[in-house]
Amino acid sequence: MNILGISGSLRQASFNTALLYTARELAPAGMNITIHRLHDLPLFDQDVEEQGDPVPVTALKQAIEAADGLLLACPEYNGGITGVLKNAVDWASRIGKGRKVAALTGKMVCIIGASPGITGTVRAQDQLRLVLRRAGARTEPQGDVLVFQAHTKIVDGRLGDERTRDALGRHLQGFAERLAATAG
Repeated sequence: MNILGISGSLRQASFNTALLYTARELAPAGMNITIHRLHDLPLFDQDVEEQGDPVPVTALKQAIEAADGLLLACPEYNGGITGVLKNAVDWASRIGKGRKVAALTGKMVCIIGASPGITGTVRAQDQLRLVLRRAGARTEPQGDVLVFQAHTKIVDGRLGDERTRDALGRHLQGFAERLAATAG
């Protein structure tokens, strides 16, 4: 089971990128998580798209298409999803030249998130689910992984809080089970 992990943060010391690396460490047997960076992804521009997808866009779409599912680490900025993550969804929701469907169409997505705030990333995750559904992705209710007060749980790029690690591991196991159930 190949999962594509994407962080909605570009920050080098991102809590959400650290959460993805922890997810990769805690992934259940048979689940392989590859992390795809968004640092080179241009802002969505239909004029650019009409000339053909830029190389980073093609790479993102191909990575999504090759994955069995997506694991999105969703930060919360000002009560919403980051522009970086929304931009990636916007590109991946487009069919583009030479394709029959958009990369996100029918793709199962699992959302996690970490924030220094006391509510985690609940508002951003809700917004992201709406955007993903509109883009044709599948975001069945899977519960939430809302790592609140992340600065106390993720130190030096590592999630050390055992309760949160256990919750993330269970969440990933549930995601694997849902993917397996829908694959056959």
